[in-house]
Amino acid sequence: MIRLGLLHTAATNVGIIDRAAAALAEPGLVLDHVVRTDLIAAAEAAGGLNAAISAETSRALSDLLGRNDRVLITCSSLGPLADGDRVLRIDAALAEQAVVGGGRVSVLCTSPTTLEATERLFVAAATRTGAKVRVETVDGAWALFRAGDIASYHRRIAEAAAQALDAGADMVALAQLSMSEAVAVVDRPEQVLGCAEAGLRSVLGLGRSSLPSS
Repeated sequence: MIRLGLLHTAATNVGIIDRAAAALAEPGLVLDHVVRTDLIAAAEAAGGLNAAISAETSRALSDLLGRNDRVLITCSSLGPLADGDRVLRIDAALAEQAVVGGGRVSVLCTSPTTLEATERLFVAAATRTGAKVRVETVDGAWALFRAGDIASYHRRIAEAAAQALDAGADMVALAQLSMSEAVAVVDRPEQVLGCAEAGLRSVLGLGRSSLPSS
């Protein structure tokens, strides 16, 4: 049995992970979800991580570690607090997968607070493969997510992905877990990656899928 703790900052991400885990059908996997919307609200108010938010996140991670084998941070804004050992960030495997072939990689975000952390992660991964990375936010998408209009949120992401591919990107990475299921509505899914399956495979030691991540 593998117990995996997950620290979320949006309740909708619980379902995304549950569906991705069901598709993997890994025997003995037990998921322990904790949703802390207060952490992303504080990060948005502060314009990013600060000492108080980091300390509160560390307490939540410690609590999860006390009853799980590993912990996965599913919020990209909190990702820098992963230690790379028992606490991992869900977007790390996505970054490695997106740049593995080199070329031009467009990395899309929706939340302004994740932009800096995401850029550092993907640029570091790109230095190992020679990929050219461009990180940008999808205009108007975060307001749709905050309003609970997930269908429109996904459509707006799909539009931005199509624009990036039309502009010459070889691969598009959807950097936040909340964006993952937009892959289902994009025109060229073979060139668009989400982090749900990639992140779960990485933390469970399953290796990389040969198919685009959901």
